[in-house]
Amino acid sequence: MDYKAKILKMAADNNGYITAKDVVNKGIPKIYLTNLVKERKLVRVSRGFYMLVDCFEDDYYKIQLSNSDAVFSLETALYLYNYSNRVPPKYYVSVPSNYGGNLLKNKNVQLLYTKKEWLVLGVIEITSPFGLPIKVYDRDRTICDIIKNKDRVDPEIFSEAMKEYIRSKEKNITNLFVYAKKLNIEDIVRKYIEVML
Repeated sequence: MDYKAKILKMAADNNGYITAKDVVNKGIPKIYLTNLVKERKLVRVSRGFYMLVDCFEDDYYKIQLSNSDAVFSLETALYLYNYSNRVPPKYYVSVPSNYGGNLLKNKNVQLLYTKKEWLVLGVIEITSPFGLPIKVYDRDRTICDIIKNKDRVDPEIFSEAMKEYIRSKEKNITNLFVYAKKLNIEDIVRKYIEVML
């Protein structure tokens, strides 16, 4: 199999996306990516990111591909769980506090810096609205986050999300309090939950 065919197969096996890093790691010169773009078999999405021409562009997946530590959070997570029907103006993404990657340049992303040990707390994989795998905080961690960051969340979105969470059959109050304790917000979370219940 020649280099171009290998690149196209790699992209097809990765939901239509490929990175320059993936290509280099397989020992393939990057010039073949450029040639495939010229031949209109790949589209350059952004620096180092490419997709097959017939692939639908999924911003959630693109953000996830750009940094494996990135986790969708706050209002973006609420929207993904249907706890808010308002599309957030930006993608809210949690990253390690020492993050210095290319998401800093993305005007459509609002970065939320967090301690490394808190970053992995409650992370799950779901499918994006376009059917591709992305990382997001589970419902219980998301509720902890909006309580912790209440001043960043629109009051109407906050209120609706809390009501939706309480009504949800997928909530796990035990998990919620485990997360709240680890995030040092147990008392305030307890206050909100007792009022809602």
